[in-house]
Amino acid sequence: MKAFTKQERSWMMYDWGSSAFSVIITTAIFPIYFKAQASGAGVENHDSTAYLGYTIAIFTFILAMIGPILGTIADYQGFKKRFFLSFMGLGIFSTAALVFVPEGEWLLLLIFYTLASLGSTGANVFYDAFLVDVTDDQRMNKVSARGFGLGYIGSTIPFILSISVILLAQQEILPISSVMASRIAFLITCIWWGVFAFPVIKNVQQIYSIPREPRPVKQSFRRLFQTIRNIKQYKYLSIFLIAYFFYIDGVGTIISMSTAYGSDVGLDSTVMLVVLLVTQIVAAPFAVIYGRLADRFSAKAMIFVGSSVYIVVCVFGYFLETAVDFWILAMLVASSQGGIQALSRSYFAKLIPKENANEFFGFYNIFGKFASITGPLLLGVTAQLTGKSNAGILSLIVLFVIGMIVLSFVPSDKKVEEMIELPRQA
Repeated sequence: MKAFTKQERSWMMYDWGSSAFSVIITTAIFPIYFKAQASGAGVENHDSTAYLGYTIAIFTFILAMIGPILGTIADYQGFKKRFFLSFMGLGIFSTAALVFVPEGEWLLLLIFYTLASLGSTGANVFYDAFLVDVTDDQRMNKVSARGFGLGYIGSTIPFILSISVILLAQQEILPISSVMASRIAFLITCIWWGVFAFPVIKNVQQIYSIPREPRPVKQSFRRLFQTIRNIKQYKYLSIFLIAYFFYIDGVGTIISMSTAYGSDVGLDSTVMLVVLLVTQIVAAPFAVIYGRLADRFSAKAMIFVGSSVYIVVCVFGYFLETAVDFWILAMLVASSQGGIQALSRSYFAKLIPKENANEFFGFYNIFGKFASITGPLLLGVTAQLTGKSNAGILSLIVLFVIGMIVLSFVPSDKKVEEMIELPRQA
């Protein structure tokens, strides 16, 4: 395989930068910071976990609604990067706003967290759609997986900086409070994300597009509804999206709620941060390995493997009690987290007509984000009804099983590459 092109490398570097948000804000430091702030304001532990779950459900619902519409508009020549930059700007500036939220204002924290997450996940819709512009079908598995791998490696650097500041503050080596240390972590996230977005801004352009039309918004709605009406023409695409809806629900819930769940079972926040750091490091080579194995066995087969690992994670997570348990759970997640996400992205990109990539990645987003509503919502409701956060963990197994069953009805990506009209005549 030839060396990665300038466009491919530039596209990958956005993963390197933006993944700082995923680990510091979505997974690690912000959930712990939020729960501490909510607790200080008199909110019960299981209630704060539920509120965080509800918030994730709200912003994912908003993005799921607007994703296909914006994606359809972005299919017009020159629009993709504009939308990408707009959402990225919203994410970076809203993350910066977290720094200035007064102590104890947990509701305001959730508001800015919602805006930041909308920006981050919205930018990723168009970033993912750029995959068809920077590479070809034969290289997509490796390029997508390498992007996730670089994301894991790149995110460890700001994560280490953030953890160092927090630990030094806790040990009173740095003359700042733990609250200020967490705020510095949020600021580090903004800077890291913004700096490493420059390569994709400079070097990646929209290649596949449709010609601009008068009244593009009206025409975009017309094209969107036409696609929905003709969805039967995209048989395999539809089946894959249904499968994706189920198995990615479990993946997303475990990612976004892991530290909040760990806090509820009494794990030390410092231990969880260190474990998550190691998880990022371990996940990087596994994401690349998944990409290579996908070229040998198929992306579909490796998604099955990743889903099976997550079923083990759900069973083990139900019995989680100690820091050692959390270590084992984290390493299991690290072995498959990046691989299952990267290969889902590349498999989907092979199925869609490239000139309508934004529209179809909008549908990819709507299925992924609606899935992200059900998992956290289920976990939140179950936590409040039972008073135990682990009661909803086993229910996630059902999502993976259904996803695997539905996935069995789509062809392997190796067969997809042999099709001439994909998936228009499927």
